[in-house]
Amino acid sequence: MSIIETTNPYTNNKIKSYTKFTSEKVNLMLKTADNTFKEWKLVSLKDRAKLLDNVANVLHENIESYSKLITDEMGKPISESKAEIEKCILLCDFYRKNADLLLADELIKTEAQESFISYDPLGVILAIMPWNYPFWQVMRFAIPTLTSGNTTLLKHASNVTGCSLIIEDIFEKSGYPKGCFQTLLVDHNQIEKIIEDDIVKAISLTGSEKAGRKIAEIAGKNLKKSVLELGGNNACIILEDANLEKYMDTIVKSRMQNTGQSCIAAKRFIVVESIYDKFLKNFTTKIKDLKSGDPSNKDTNFGVMARQDLANTLKEQVEKSINKGANVYFGNKKERTYYQPTILTNVKPGMPVFDEETFGPVASIIKVKDKQEAYDMASNSKFGLGTMIFTNDIEDAKKHISNIEDGSFFINELVKSDPRLPFGGTKASGYGRELSREGILEFVNKKTIYINK
Repeated sequence: MSIIETTNPYTNNKIKSYTKFTSEKVNLMLKTADNTFKEWKLVSLKDRAKLLDNVANVLHENIESYSKLITDEMGKPISESKAEIEKCILLCDFYRKNADLLLADELIKTEAQESFISYDPLGVILAIMPWNYPFWQVMRFAIPTLTSGNTTLLKHASNVTGCSLIIEDIFEKSGYPKGCFQTLLVDHNQIEKIIEDDIVKAISLTGSEKAGRKIAEIAGKNLKKSVLELGGNNACIILEDANLEKYMDTIVKSRMQNTGQSCIAAKRFIVVESIYDKFLKNFTTKIKDLKSGDPSNKDTNFGVMARQDLANTLKEQVEKSINKGANVYFGNKKERTYYQPTILTNVKPGMPVFDEETFGPVASIIKVKDKQEAYDMASNSKFGLGTMIFTNDIEDAKKHISNIEDGSFFINELVKSDPRLPFGGTKASGYGRELSREGILEFVNKKTIYINK
């Protein structure tokens, strides 16, 4: 039997070992999920939504221990871990209050005596989730998917196995029938067989572009729907009238939150030359003020990267970019999982830190001559998760909304997910949407009903 071991990335101490599931156990879990679905889909939407209060209560009552587990397994500052749990509570609240409205039959006037669209659950949905927001990424999939009447299986990242099992426990404690939510402790090489099983009706993946292409291939081959939230290379445009004094903390957070390990983080800071020097000075001052240290310390606001191989990959991207002409303006020291907050200047297209997703605390600064070049540079990416613009001229910024192909467009705010708004990307950042009405309708059968006497 193969083993999964979790390790604290800050101390490098082993946390716990887990035995991976056999094929026989996985098959049993698939059948359990399918059998539970047949009963769960018959539970009224009102009663399914009521259970979200229980989930929120369990999260609230255990916020200290759950936050500590997140920090121990992936190195996030404890304050950010607590914020992640709190966001999950808000998610429960949103769908508890709105599920009835979001899934209500939609009446359509036709020649029929009665015609409408109903929204029926599909069945067993497989989720493949990453480690960077180990509770939030799972909950934003599971809450709407379960509430719409599906059952779920989770393949979580192995380094947050403790979190994955705790989340299963949360749903059981909250009164969900056994089989509604199950965690699979399996290898990636078992995933294809699971997807191919007739019991699995659809797949949701949050992960890298490479993983997304592979899962999309398997899902397509088996004619199964998939929702993919993949990598990002978000631009943060700083125009000459940007209020740096007001928004600099937000701008720094947009890159350094979660130690830069976020698909929607600002990776490319595109700055108009008239404000470039001022921006660079203020940005650097704030970066230097970040407090590194033990992530479990409440005063730490900059943690470590989740694994040493991730830090090594980031270092390689930076070094290749330096060889192509990028300059290290600040930082770039690495020790095991610690990667110093880093600022690179003279960054240009063709460098890894411009073209690729940099999943860590490296800010690439690009100087442009004017507003038009700034927007053109922002669009120069194969990714399409989100763009943020800082400016005092809101009306002018709104004129550029349709020119940006990304899944989101934020003015004077960092790109972030919100239960009330749809979240997802375009191009190499994937397809489909999570959250809001769009998210709860991803894994339902939009059925046409047509009735005549």
